[in-house]
Amino acid sequence: MMLAEWRTPRNLLKVSVVVALLTIGLKGLAWWVTDSVALLSDAMESFVNLASALFALHMVTVAARPADDGHPYGHHKAEYFSAGFEGILIVGAALGIVISAIERLVNPQQLAQLDVGILLSVLSAILNGALALVMLRSAKQYRSAALDGDARHLLTDVWTSAGVVIGLIAAAITGWIWLDAVVAIAVALNILREGWRLIWSASQSLMDEAVEPDVQAAIQRVLDEFAHTRDETAIIRFDHLSTRRAGARCFVDLHMHMPATWTLGRAAALRGNVELALLDAVPGIVATIQLLPNDVEAHVIISPSTDGPADLSSN
Repeated sequence: MMLAEWRTPRNLLKVSVVVALLTIGLKGLAWWVTDSVALLSDAMESFVNLASALFALHMVTVAARPADDGHPYGHHKAEYFSAGFEGILIVGAALGIVISAIERLVNPQQLAQLDVGILLSVLSAILNGALALVMLRSAKQYRSAALDGDARHLLTDVWTSAGVVIGLIAAAITGWIWLDAVVAIAVALNILREGWRLIWSASQSLMDEAVEPDVQAAIQRVLDEFAHTRDETAIIRFDHLSTRRAGARCFVDLHMHMPATWTLGRAAALRGNVELALLDAVPGIVATIQLLPNDVEAHVIISPSTDGPADLSSN
């Protein structure tokens, strides 16, 4: 299999599962030999990594399913559930870490074999960091919310490990064993922030956010190329443009106005050219273009007394 094929979201999430198992073993061993609550908190986050990677892998599989009668627009939004679920798991792990750290802060204990524990933690951080960088590049290429969420969680794990290592070194140098618990609480707060960010991002995406500004600009450039006024009988213009993103796919709806004297065949041919140009500028875009004569304006009107379907009126 070519290297590029290994960088697909599905394959990288499989790798993420394997790496999560390895880091659980490394961090679990580090906690066992040191009895450090900070290393325990780091190991707990790796369990979250494993659960998140498994769920993300399932959601990516669901998102790749073709459209069907029950889901005519496809299953692309499934990836947002993965990111939201991962955020919830992160928040839960952070709360568990805080509880363990407060208990250790009240009843501090001596730490043992810190050199071994620190080495194991550093090795796990290197694994997570290398994988996260590859996943972030792939997430941008494939516009995968699930892969992006998992990658950012791994990066959070790297910073968590770094903070734990610094705290343990400081505890060993100063003899202040309470630093172990303080570092664990600081780690938990950082994890909590990342978890909330993922939950918020997933919720906003499920609410049909508009596509990114650079994608909107690409769409507008295509429309500007087709909009023209050669004379009074050949005016082409676009309006009522709206966009939304669903996972890796983005959708655009708009009205295309043209001379009323044009035949339906000529109008449809121009629409086809616009659709092809949009697809070339934004791969995977789904465009819905309504054809209208220049002297007709369409408006979507929603009754304020109901939340039912919109009525389309023209004049």
